[in-house]
Amino acid sequence: MDCATLKIGTPCNFMSSKGCSFNGGGCYGAIEQCNGCDRAKQFPSGVFCISCPDPNQKWKLGNCNLATHVKKVAVQNTQKVNPLKASKRSAR
Repeated sequence: MDCATLKIGTPCNFMSSKGCSFNGGGCYGAIEQCNGCDRAKQFPSGVFCISCPDPNQKWKLGNCNLATHVKKVAVQNTQKVNPLKASKRSAR
């Protein structure tokens, strides 16, 4: 159902015929870390995330998993190789 409170015309899972069923009756605005994200959209009532009703909770423990402007850096595990075991494996 489309939102009729803050993000007018945007599909919302919390919207029902009785109104918004999210905590407090509406979504929370985007926070500073959301700047630059493709999911942060400008509405007449302010800037809101179209994917998440409470962006502060998404950023609470680190990076938001929905953020399009944050690049994930792959961490490579460099494992130490025992030369004796490596030579035995190659001899097989």
